Amino acid sequence: MPTIVRTHLTALRALLVMTVLCGIAYPLLITGISQAVFSDKANGSIVKSDGKEVGSSLLGQNYNLPKKNPDDPKEDPAPDPKWFQPRPSANNYAGDNSGASNLGPNSDDLLKAVNDRRAAVAAFDGVDPASVPADALTASGSGLDPHISVAYAKEQVDRIAKARNLPVEKLNQLVDKYTEGRSLGFLGQEGVNVVLLNKAVSEAK
Repeated sequence: MPTIVRTHLTALRALLVMTVLCGIAYPLLITGISQAVFSDKANGSIVKSDGKEVGSSLLGQNYNLPKKNPDDPKEDPAPDPKWFQPRPSANNYAGDNSGASNLGPNSDDLLKAVNDRRAAVAAFDGVDPASVPADALTASGSGLDPHISVAYAKEQVDRIAKARNLPVEKLNQLVDKYTEGRSLGFLGQEGVNVVLLNKAVSEAK
């Protein structure tokens, strides 16, 4: 057999072996381990309510009222007062287009957006504009962060209690229940997962 043919056959066998190992066996092994050890996370940390999938605990989402004119691209949807609102998102929580606004600290556009949000959030929650937390005014780096600060969650309690006719104490207990500690015990700040919290709110009586 000519050397060149023998070389090509050897390369082909190596390709087939590596394809089986790396393209079939390894993915199946990792998939099996992930399904056996932490299937919820491996499947996207899906959140269900009444048997229906309502989101993922890893991804934030909007809680807005339906648009009055769905066909009007210029109409901004209004936040629903019955729900805890997430922090702003530069991409409207689109999972296929994650990212920040890329506006720097000296940007006039960013300053205007922050001031406009401060006034809107204060009016919506019925609080002093000076008390609105920073995370209610600025988007996360990914635009998909499902967490808000404890301060922002507490600020919204009175509004939701009134809209849903629920006791303030009940909502405060839910906020405390879904408050997550710092990463590794010392990184960042405590946060509240809005997706999980709103699921609990929808089931509260």
